[in-house]
Amino acid sequence: MKIQFYKYQGTGNDFVMIDNRNNQFPKTDVALINKFCDRRFGVGADGLILLEKSEIVDFKMVYFNADGNESTMCGNGGRCIVAFAKKLKIIDTKTTFEAIDGKHYATITDTIVSLQMKDIKIVENHNTHLFLNTGSPHHVLFSSDIDTIDVKKIGRKIRKGAPYFEEGTNVNFAEKINSNTFKVRTYERGVEDETLSCGTGVTAVAIAASVANKTSENKLHIETLGGNLTVSFTHEKDVYKNVYLTGKATFVFEGFF
Repeated sequence: MKIQFYKYQGTGNDFVMIDNRNNQFPKTDVALINKFCDRRFGVGADGLILLEKSEIVDFKMVYFNADGNESTMCGNGGRCIVAFAKKLKIIDTKTTFEAIDGKHYATITDTIVSLQMKDIKIVENHNTHLFLNTGSPHHVLFSSDIDTIDVKKIGRKIRKGAPYFEEGTNVNFAEKINSNTFKVRTYERGVEDETLSCGTGVTAVAIAASVANKTSENKLHIETLGGNLTVSFTHEKDVYKNVYLTGKATFVFEGFF
């Protein structure tokens, strides 16, 4: 079977995008999805995303990690599927779509996509780190020099360690640059390596920075290896609302596999 695909990237976090509105893609074929994402024997990507029909909103997003398994919400993938939906002329400048963690509202202007993330009600603030779920689980550590950290080695150890074990967590290393700017590096479960950027991860870092009193700002600039993102939010009675992840989402190429 010949499958048409589109490649998109959001600050270096790259995805194979497939229009599955005809529901013909074999999404239970873990090996096929893994091969699509393989950087040596396939197209190469951090994940694969299906755009499907929705009965209640503009479209549905189904996200798979590079290992071939369906996963939780992906922020940069969410921004990329908005750009993909615009390319397919499903939407124009704004949309509401559904993902595994519920409905998401987004706007797009040129290549800039602003995606509304889920409200954050629970943040665990431990002595050494913070833990929260921004659509995906995230362990956040603040450090003074993240450039020297072995993200893959330390991230992998934390990812499957207590209390996360087999289900695992994503691991973020964050460094404060100034009152509204943070640098972030992320180890992603499912990819099992450091990625150039992680949308739910930078969202987690922004909320964690507020909880840990590392900033009093409600609009933070986040520097990742793949580029810059912005996270904005409002804080009301211990709930973080109106959380928006904003940055470029870019079409790279298309082909058949």
